[in-house]
Amino acid sequence: MERVVDLDAAAAAVADRRPAWQAAGLVAEPVTWRDEAAPWPQQLRTDRSQANDPDSVGIHLHGLNEAELLVVLYRGGWADIDYIADADDAGVIPAPAVGTAQAFASLLDACITRVFGISYDVE
Repeated sequence: MERVVDLDAAAAAVADRRPAWQAAGLVAEPVTWRDEAAPWPQQLRTDRSQANDPDSVGIHLHGLNEAELLVVLYRGGWADIDYIADADDAGVIPAPAVGTAQAFASLLDACITRVFGISYDVE
């Protein structure tokens, strides 16, 4: 898979947002990594050192009223986004191409606002 986006920089953007998410009442699970070089089926790892050739990084958040958001960024420059905002609002959020960690950070912020109805400032 082509390396379009730096997954380590994307994970750093997640880490930068954790304090704001926590302050807003969200719970962010550990970042997950998938190693392209691992034998099939590749297992998700929470320890970056166990993904020698990572091809994706993911984050799962949950908050009030059982809302959930799962975002997986692939190094090829696309993201899969699944969510449950409430019993009547769940599905997939279409994502534009993601070419940089900053674009990923902006996408995360927009998804947080969409699913959890909150906005925040990253210090």
